[in-house]
Amino acid sequence: MKNIENQILVIFGASGDLTVRKLIPALFHLFKGGFLPENFIVLGTSRTNLTDEEFRNKVIFESDFLINDGKQESNILVENFAQKFFYHDLGGNYENSYLTLKEKLIELSSKYQIPNNYIFYLSTPPSLYKIIARNLRDQNLNTNNEGWKRLVVEKPFGYDLATAKDLNAGLLECFSENQIYRIDHYLGKETVQNVLVTRFSNSIFEPLWNRNFISRVEITNAEQEGVGSRGGYYDGSGAFRDMFQNHLMQIVSLIAMEPPYRIDADAIRDEKLKVLRCLRQWTPETIKSNTVRGQYISSKILGKQVKGYLEEEGVSKSSKTETFAAVKFFFDNWRWENVPFYVRTGKRLPAKVTEVVIHFKASPKNLFDRNQESNKLIIRIQPNEGIVLNFGMKLPGQGFKVENVDMDFNYSDLSDTNVPEAYERLLLDVMQGDATLYALGDEVEEAWAFVDPILETWKNDTSVEVHQYAAGSWGPEAANELMKKHKWRTPSKNLTNDDLYCEL
Repeated sequence: MKNIENQILVIFGASGDLTVRKLIPALFHLFKGGFLPENFIVLGTSRTNLTDEEFRNKVIFESDFLINDGKQESNILVENFAQKFFYHDLGGNYENSYLTLKEKLIELSSKYQIPNNYIFYLSTPPSLYKIIARNLRDQNLNTNNEGWKRLVVEKPFGYDLATAKDLNAGLLECFSENQIYRIDHYLGKETVQNVLVTRFSNSIFEPLWNRNFISRVEITNAEQEGVGSRGGYYDGSGAFRDMFQNHLMQIVSLIAMEPPYRIDADAIRDEKLKVLRCLRQWTPETIKSNTVRGQYISSKILGKQVKGYLEEEGVSKSSKTETFAAVKFFFDNWRWENVPFYVRTGKRLPAKVTEVVIHFKASPKNLFDRNQESNKLIIRIQPNEGIVLNFGMKLPGQGFKVENVDMDFNYSDLSDTNVPEAYERLLLDVMQGDATLYALGDEVEEAWAFVDPILETWKNDTSVEVHQYAAGSWGPEAANELMKKHKWRTPSKNLTNDDLYCEL
């Protein structure tokens, strides 16, 4: 691990949900593990009027998300962690001058012997990103004089291509590209990172990772819960915009990219950008024949009646917003020519699971069992992270009856290994200045350029149907028709399963 310099982490929106729920627990785990530098300060700031002690109570001592960790540790450890936290009130408005914020940073830097190394983490609505960046620039808090400055922004990064370009341009007026860290917590998951190792360190896979040996690639992102209290927000977003443009396109780019010339941020992100530029462009007709959207309707799950989407709080009764989306697409390059990629994402599905399935082509001549399934490599991203290789074996007895079996690896089997949470890894990376798991601005725009035509067609073409599916099922039947003679794998919460998993 790189040496981590002494620094100050400034969290905008420090009294908000993301800070309490994700950022502070991640920092506490890094502190327990001895990963934080000796002189490290967290300065929370927002429009809320809090003292240092009130801030510490809110995010540490009284936090429901940290209380279990705190009870397992000594009071001294928790107290020492809390002493690293301070608070600055922005005066009720993010547009106010940041002169007093700058003075607070100078005071803390001097008192705790920290150079001007500052991370500005924007845990705020995206509408404030440009405002905060401009105010930091106006106080010269964007320069790398006498220390470095880094800006971390959360998703959603734009609502469409136009807003993404506008946001990129606004941030780049204040910070350089190598100072901006666009965070996507999916890239912090251990198994997502392991895609690179699986592909490029194993000679049994990389020579086969192309159109000659792979028939199709399948990615599933499923959530068991409905929209819950987020109905108002979700109705203006939908499954495709909420998940596909960011999380799932990041996974797709890691699966499809060419080998980087070395393992570092610039090389990996360049290859991800290159492969996104190879995505086959859409026409209105290909969009209608290669995409499916759906909405869950009321159903009984394990004997309990659950609401349909249109019955959820904050959702318009005439809403056409999709809670399920499936898409079939192609890359126009040598490696993947005419290999279909199938991606689906949805709410109120039977399991909470994200996984990639690589379907290898069948043997040219199957000598034993014509009905045998082709080999599969399954990369489970969550939960029960691991990898399964599915291949044929002879059943005991006379003759050559073949049955597919699983050879699996689970991260949970590494009893002495702690698998860090996504935010732990991502925070540690930005502290070290490692942008490998953060997205380039151009990369975000390429993803939007692919997604925008689909969203526009769905919005404007009244012939595009919103298919209904029962809550607790695997989505509308139209999604199965995308694959024609094939079928989606139906994963359970376990890594290996009998392909029949359903909640209904």
